Amino acid sequence: MKKFLTVAAIGAALALGGCGKSEDKAAPAGTVKREAGNWKTDVKLVKFEMPGVPDNVKDQMSKQLAAASGSEQCLTQEQADKEDVAGALSKGYGEACTWSKNQIGSGKIDVAGTCTQGAQKVELALSGTLDAKKTDVLVTSKGKSPMGGGDMEMQMQVTSTNVGPCKA
Repeated sequence: MKKFLTVAAIGAALALGGCGKSEDKAAPAGTVKREAGNWKTDVKLVKFEMPGVPDNVKDQMSKQLAAASGSEQCLTQEQADKEDVAGALSKGYGEACTWSKNQIGSGKIDVAGTCTQGAQKVELALSGTLDAKKTDVLVTSKGKSPMGGGDMEMQMQVTSTNVGPCKA
């Protein structure tokens, strides 16, 4: 279960981190750049289905994600200028993921692929909206449960909003 959650968390981390940064790469046509400033991120567990996992573990997972909500991160102008969502998706996961869909632009993100960590394979999808002041992405992870081999699925809604200038 930990491996599945780790790979699933990769998708959340990407969304939480504002889709990462890459080195001096021009943005594809139609790509929206986030504005510099203080970004507040909220995470909500939408769906968590894992056969054989007790309800208290599911509750704990939901509470951990709720605790991550409300976190804030400063995005400097330099970071905003270099930010490249498409590049971060292709590089951010390293060799662990193969993307079957990678559509980012015109304020939307629709990405899907397969990520592998050890013997665990997870289908990962990100879909939602990206604009200069707000990102709203649904991260979906599907795979086989290491606890009995049944199908498991987790969905998280990750919303980040520019709440003003960075705090000193």
